[in-house]
Amino acid sequence: MSLEVRPATADRWDDLVQVMGERGDPSRCFCQYFRLRGKLWSDAAPATHRDALRAQLHSDRPPGVLASDESGTPVGWCAVGPRAAYPRVIASPNWRGADPEAWVVTCFVVPVAHRRQGVTGELLTGAIDLARTHGATTLQACAVDVARTGKTSSAGLYRGPLSIYLAAGFEEVSRTSPSWVLVSRDL
Repeated sequence: MSLEVRPATADRWDDLVQVMGERGDPSRCFCQYFRLRGKLWSDAAPATHRDALRAQLHSDRPPGVLASDESGTPVGWCAVGPRAAYPRVIASPNWRGADPEAWVVTCFVVPVAHRRQGVTGELLTGAIDLARTHGATTLQACAVDVARTGKTSSAGLYRGPLSIYLAAGFEEVSRTSPSWVLVSRDL
């Protein structure tokens, strides 16, 4: 499959909505989980999360990347940005040891019909490019080590499997559990 991965900007809102879908976690979260903590997260309706991501698309710094196939159909999303933009990342014990100046990848969304086709790896490459373009010198993530956790649900893989990070040149920094592996790559 030939993919085009580009920054998520305001003109791509309809594509992003299509990727998030109408059911499941992405349709309720709109990649705001790591941007909000406590009551700000739990008291907000899905429409609030949706509106927040839409507003983020108008920033000078896109909040992630979108992938489209050769027909122009949107097939995936990856959230990436400065660690400082993610209060839940800053507070999480799973991210201890993370570089405070790093950019982080927090999640991937690939609709069911497009999974197992290499979309996540291409999205990660796009996230690396976006971070580098905006001056990042380090990119980090908390990957899921599927080899140690065994069968993992699709919902449990939203942070990305360890294998795609290692294939993209990331190195393991620390583990708080088999399902939380902090990885890092210099840009």
